Amino acid sequence: MQNKDTTSGKSIEFISATIKDLDDLDRIEKRCFKIDRMSRRNLKHMIQKGNCDFILARQDNNTLAYILVLYHRGTHLARVYSLAVLPETRGQGLGELLLQQAENLAASRDCIYMRLEVHPNNTSAIRLYQRNHYVPFGLLKDYYEDHADALRYQKRILYREDQLDFIPVPYYQQTTDFTCGPASLIMAMQALDNSIKPNRTMELQLWREATTIFMTSGHGGCSPPGLALAAWRREFQVELWLNSRDPLFLDGVRSEAKKEVMSLVHEDFMQQVGEADIKVHYETIGIAQLEQALKEGGVALVLISSYSFTRSKAPHWVVVSGIDDTFVYIHDPEVDEETYRSETDNIYLPVARDAFNRSFRFGQSGLRAAVILYRR
Repeated sequence: MQNKDTTSGKSIEFISATIKDLDDLDRIEKRCFKIDRMSRRNLKHMIQKGNCDFILARQDNNTLAYILVLYHRGTHLARVYSLAVLPETRGQGLGELLLQQAENLAASRDCIYMRLEVHPNNTSAIRLYQRNHYVPFGLLKDYYEDHADALRYQKRILYREDQLDFIPVPYYQQTTDFTCGPASLIMAMQALDNSIKPNRTMELQLWREATTIFMTSGHGGCSPPGLALAAWRREFQVELWLNSRDPLFLDGVRSEAKKEVMSLVHEDFMQQVGEADIKVHYETIGIAQLEQALKEGGVALVLISSYSFTRSKAPHWVVVSGIDDTFVYIHDPEVDEETYRSETDNIYLPVARDAFNRSFRFGQSGLRAAVILYRR
């Protein structure tokens, strides 16, 4: 596709980057950024393996600028990871043209939102984004190498049905590989009680209270009744939804000794649940019930299979932070630096309703579980 540079009248060509463009991209990085540069290795990874669109702007076979857009697997979210224009070609509208190209490509992938981070001192970039209808929606503390915060902006690039109001859910990132449940519980509790000040000690304490001790591999994960009890002890009204009365998470466990321990932990949890005023629903919860809970002032933690997002078959806890006619929006506590996912990628993630239904289960038994918190 070609567009005209409105300043010079020369045609601008937009093409996808290939490994042959690595030298040009490395040169642009070094000339455009003093800090937070992508290394040659990072650039090569993005070209060859990145879940992204890497778009170059060329004129007379010279690469003048690029934009790199990352996609969050299993969701309808796109993110501008980097936008660079050579100093001598600035002021010709290249940044705006690249941004428009990126938005069109992201919309063709059915993405609803485009998000980005920008350094507060980068006033020209901020003006560019604001001129193109990007709106601020938060900060990332101590994000850049110089310890500056990142300003977060977003734009809705594809519209369908009217968007419903979101429940304001603060974000908390899990600090270990095995504390997605506690991190999700912290977010839900904060949404209902803003006096809660989370920290890692709280996160690990919740894990100790809710863990199954063993999991299919690695550290023990948190079970639905364990998380429900942890929330109830902190004076929240709690509903527990399970579509099975059997001990949970045994599908992938081969050791009979581990199965026995996990079964005993589950039985103990369920006995404690029975002694608390936690309402238990032994039925399959669906989007309709989750939506009703949100309308009634609840916040839901749901157990999903992470395969749709990371291709890893592991149980994973997330928070449902909004629902509309097309999407279920989630807060995912896991920030994956290897795939260049930041907090910006993990809040209000739009997941198509049918895709959410497919991921909202775990294991061969199709376990569905949710813990819904309300104010007491």
